[in-house]
Amino acid sequence: MTRKMLIVPQSAVLPFRFSESRIEVMLITSLQTRRWIVPKGHLEPGMTAQDSAAKEAYEEAGLEGIVGDTPIGVYDYIKLDQGDQRIRRVDVFPMAVSRVLDKWPEQEKRQRKWMGLPDAVGAVFEVDLKKIIADFSPS
Repeated sequence: MTRKMLIVPQSAVLPFRFSESRIEVMLITSLQTRRWIVPKGHLEPGMTAQDSAAKEAYEEAGLEGIVGDTPIGVYDYIKLDQGDQRIRRVDVFPMAVSRVLDKWPEQEKRQRKWMGLPDAVGAVFEVDLKKIIADFSPS
């Protein structure tokens, strides 16, 4: 008998800016494993996936900006730091960053860093997130 794995929907942003002649994206560290990730979280009740992702960008990275209407990709992961074996399915939306705050709710818990696309691809762990970043081109 096989068990059906429960899938938990989440949303994320790929925060980006133009720096000189290249695109940079901001990555943050996860709380437990300290791996480089994008700001993401569960869908908030009464909020769209984009609004939930924008809220996470503010809380986790201190970023404000314009979130795109359409996901640029989807990736799955299982939390490595907890016994919870549910799959998280993350819709990733582009976010043109308009403001980087000096103070934000999780600044004591996470690092944040702007990276060029090749460095960001090398920094993240999830294979499908690597592909989303590698293929990213703001329109």
